[in-house]
Amino acid sequence: MARSIGSGPLPFPQPVSNPSAASRVSVPIVESKGAHMGKRIRAARVGTGAVVVGTVLALGGLQGASAGTQTVEDVSVPAEVCVGGRPEGSLAGHGLPEDTPLDRTLGYVDKLAYGRHADVFTGLVVDEDGQAAEVYRIPSEAFDEDICGAAEKGVTIRLYDRDINEKDLNALSDRIADDMRRWDGTFNMRSVGLDGTGYVHIGVDDPGTAEPILREAYGEQNAKYLRIEYEPQAELQ
Repeated sequence: MARSIGSGPLPFPQPVSNPSAASRVSVPIVESKGAHMGKRIRAARVGTGAVVVGTVLALGGLQGASAGTQTVEDVSVPAEVCVGGRPEGSLAGHGLPEDTPLDRTLGYVDKLAYGRHADVFTGLVVDEDGQAAEVYRIPSEAFDEDICGAAEKGVTIRLYDRDINEKDLNALSDRIADDMRRWDGTFNMRSVGLDGTGYVHIGVDDPGTAEPILREAYGEQNAKYLRIEYEPQAELQ
């Protein structure tokens, strides 16, 4: 069963005094289709505690830029991997006493992502089996050093490049959600929300009809952030 992330108030973290406590390993940025196939993960907006259990498929081909940000390609392997070096329990105060090293690290990431690094944070996927956090962000040396320096031993941080932050994705998601009934009679839009990896997931009854309509409706710049997939009708309980 999935557990919520970032629930309950957490104290704002102090700057990491020794970012080198984590081993930072550069990984070539290349596309690797199917890299995430079959991996048990949970995707979430860190601060809300909302959790979606499922499988994240490899993504490819994202190009474009938000205002004032560098354009980067979407890839399915991380740009960088950090192996936690902090002693277990050294992030006391960033979770509950029974929390795991991964939980405490996520508590710290929560405050970084929605605090001083909110402008570059895009999303998060948690690989519980691998004790890893996959962080999607606009490339930022300061953010990377803070996260890598905070990871406890046994925790892996995988950093992925994106060219949009979560705030802008939420604005796009809200705009689409406001239009949910707009397409009635053409197709049924059944859900809208962020997938944690830098995309707005849209569940519809007929993707073949919906996709070209939605991509045209929200413009070329926004279309690259849309993931339109079939979603069955929810059953009434």
